[in-house]
Amino acid sequence: MAAILRILIGFIFLASGIEKLISPYQNFLYVIQAYELFPSSLEKMAAFTVPWVELFVGVFLILGLWINLSLKGALVLFGCFVVIVGQALLRKLPIDQCGCFGESIHIPPKFIIVFDSFMLLMIFWLIKNPSAVSKLSLDKKTLS
Repeated sequence: MAAILRILIGFIFLASGIEKLISPYQNFLYVIQAYELFPSSLEKMAAFTVPWVELFVGVFLILGLWINLSLKGALVLFGCFVVIVGQALLRKLPIDQCGCFGESIHIPPKFIIVFDSFMLLMIFWLIKNPSAVSKLSLDKKTLS
């Protein structure tokens, strides 16, 4: 179960990262700007780097490479997402969809904050169960 959950989380990041990478970077930049949280230079840097981080974290989780580090990366990403979406909800910013999956899937912020919070809990659980998470992983094969 833990390995399947790890792989599922990996596919979520993979899909999110790929969608943002195949779209013009300005699309994701507009999403970031809608949250009115960062200065312009940081918004641009995030628009370029976050999709790549999501892609790599997703691939590493799917393959089971550097599992502990990959899970901690996913934990940081979901933690940031909860804070960013949460502050937008508290400030009642006019955001209809979170922008998490680019233009392909439209998810309202009130739903995504619940989903991201649940994913945070699942990742905490995965980090606390390293032997179960390492099943179906390349880490396990390379350590043998």
